[in-house]
Amino acid sequence: MVEWGNYAEAYKAIHDAIRSSLTNAPEGKSITKIGFWEDVNGNIKYIKFYDGAELLFTLTLSNAGEATSETWSITRS
Repeated sequence: MVEWGNYAEAYKAIHDAIRSSLTNAPEGKSITKIGFWEDVNGNIKYIKFYDGAELLFTLTLSNAGEATSETWSITRS
């Protein structure tokens, strides 16, 4: 568990989760994009992992309200 507001530790935890078997991409797929969805207060609600346009899996955070659209993303080229 990461204390709220400790962003460096949170990003490291997300990175470590991506590299663990918990969040491995399905066989034959790779994570090429990570999308972040925020609620109206800027709290991250969903982190979605894609292979191109195909959604592979979603991490849902319980601290935020409903999010309706992707706020920002990271794409590997």
